[in-house]
Amino acid sequence: MEAISQTKPAASAKRRMWITMAAILFVALVAAWVWRNQSSATDAKSRGEKTIHVVTAVIKQDNVSVRLTANGTVSPQQTVAVRPQLSAVIRSVHIKEGQFVRQGERLFTLDARTEDANLSRTEGQLAKSRSDLRNAERNLKRQRDLFQQRFISEAALEVAQNQVESLRGQLAVDEATVRATRVARGFSEILAPIAGRTGAIPVYQGSLVQPTDALVNITQIDPINVSFNLPEREFVPLQQALAKGEVIVNVELDAAGKLTRKGRLIFIDNTVDTASGTIGLKAEFPNADSHLWPGMFIKVMLAPRTLTGALTVPVQAVQNGPERKFLYVIGDNNKVSSHPVDVRLIQDGFAVIEGESIASGTRVVVEGAQNLRPGSVVTEATHNSDQARGG
Repeated sequence: MEAISQTKPAASAKRRMWITMAAILFVALVAAWVWRNQSSATDAKSRGEKTIHVVTAVIKQDNVSVRLTANGTVSPQQTVAVRPQLSAVIRSVHIKEGQFVRQGERLFTLDARTEDANLSRTEGQLAKSRSDLRNAERNLKRQRDLFQQRFISEAALEVAQNQVESLRGQLAVDEATVRATRVARGFSEILAPIAGRTGAIPVYQGSLVQPTDALVNITQIDPINVSFNLPEREFVPLQQALAKGEVIVNVELDAAGKLTRKGRLIFIDNTVDTASGTIGLKAEFPNADSHLWPGMFIKVMLAPRTLTGALTVPVQAVQNGPERKFLYVIGDNNKVSSHPVDVRLIQDGFAVIEGESIASGTRVVVEGAQNLRPGSVVTEATHNSDQARGG
């Protein structure tokens, strides 16, 4: 009985020890959980209040000239293939290859002996017809006098009148023949139909040429055209600009853009190219120094319209959202908010924008937007381009 009483107190003490240890462990776990939650809340609070360094700019309002650029090709206003009007041998070549000629300047002389002989023959026939007509007219006068004196019949008078009318018709035919022969004779002197520069000359003195042979090509150099294409969306603004007055077009003749030439828009094509969605245009340029040459590829620039009172920001400020573009706008307490915008034009590093609640003077984030979300607090530094515009 005494042994049993000693075992029970030992077991009871051991149970109390385990209960105490479990209680201590529970309290420790609760304390750790409370500390962790407080620490997380403190960290979240500190992260939320942390400021982010960004570069900002101010939305500006100004009149913006919309500049369009395109690749153009120089093309002559006229190119004429000079051909003979008759078959003949070339007697003289009066020009050289690559020579600039004036309109009406003599180019070639053809052998005209056949035409000279034909002209002499037709002029002789014309002189004979005139003489015959004069004799017939004198005879008609005599016949009228005799008819009035009743010495001849009316039929004889009509014969004389018919003779005069017939000879007058023959005279008209002979005169036309002489004129035609003189025209043919004139074809032996080939003159420049336009002013321009001559190309290669494939014939020489003594060559027999036919009306199908091209003797030389003459290309007009001054003035000269530049052909280029623009997107079809510019068609209506270009028409409106032309209706208001002359549209100035500039071209760059060198890679550095230092050598330029000013011209004017003279032609808008009457159809849109459905394959490329572009409209064809031509501009005319003075070219007395021959710096523009047919076939050259050059850069074309024009500013047919102006956006009045446009809002502009550095193009880096425009962010791409899942649905549309937006700006990070800095508001009260340096907190940012996103504002959706539409971009009308990007030019010279600036974007022309439109949007609700967007006004001139509004501060927007240009650099550092990747670290932001609506409600973020920022510290600002001014964008260089904004300083330049402000200065």
